[in-house]
Amino acid sequence: MSERTITIGAAQMGPVQAGDARKPVVERMVALMRRAKERGCHLVVYPQLALTTYFPLLYMEDQEEIDGFFETRMPGPDTQPLFDAAARFGIGFYLGYGEIAGEGEHRHRYNSAVLVDGTGGIVSKYRKVHLPGHADHRPAQPFQQLEKRYFEVGDLGFPVARSMGGNIGLCLCNDRHWPETYRVMALQGVELVLLGYNTTLSDTAGRETPETRSFQNALSMQAGAFHNSAWVVGVAKAGREEGVNMMGGSLIAAPTGEIVAQAETLGDELVVATCDLGARDHYKATLFNFAKHRRIEHYRMIAERTAAPEA
Repeated sequence: MSERTITIGAAQMGPVQAGDARKPVVERMVALMRRAKERGCHLVVYPQLALTTYFPLLYMEDQEEIDGFFETRMPGPDTQPLFDAAARFGIGFYLGYGEIAGEGEHRHRYNSAVLVDGTGGIVSKYRKVHLPGHADHRPAQPFQQLEKRYFEVGDLGFPVARSMGGNIGLCLCNDRHWPETYRVMALQGVELVLLGYNTTLSDTAGRETPETRSFQNALSMQAGAFHNSAWVVGVAKAGREEGVNMMGGSLIAAPTGEIVAQAETLGDELVVATCDLGARDHYKATLFNFAKHRRIEHYRMIAERTAAPEA
């Protein structure tokens, strides 16, 4: 083990319903952070849209109602206690939330995440790039997946920031299924990828089993970790939200692709692992030595073509 270790708490959260106020949700998050402090964590990772229910399950037309699920500033009055706790405990954290940026006609709405260090200061921000689902109302489906209705595609790329002793990258939920997410961060020297997710146990078409979706969830993060020689921490909202079963399965994957810690419940649960950032060095020097082995002259199609031409 190298001297570059960081103890991480994956702070899985049980369900949050549409009518739940921010204050008790933040209190739950502070309780998880306190538990993390007791277990020696340096960093806590919360889910995507941690402060609210996963509202893309709900079809809404009233913009004021929709905006009630977003934050206009971070931290704000409701979230300041979380930032204060981080400074008090000396613990960094990752937080996923709905963000309103700008004012008036220039307002933009993003599915966002911030990285906060142990002083309570924001280090980095990410806005989700790979938005799943649809924008139109589909009442015949068992539930909606309306991220394309409520969010714009992120405009900050995939940032990697130097903080808490490592190169830390941020992404969100559906991003984890796209190899490009991890690779763009790997090309910036990422050592630790943090991502929150809200994933249903069934798809909107009812074609996939919970077992298949849970397998794909872990597979995407394990593959991202191995192919890019990085630690990956994926943290879920779990349990039944708005009548829909959310997956859970929060995990921490090593650069070997192996899962070193994973949640066992569908409620508020802290999963802890001490991550040796030096564990990636062997793979970066051998199998995934990018400078030695990558052949970018053969990869141009990846950036030039979105999909295969129709037959």
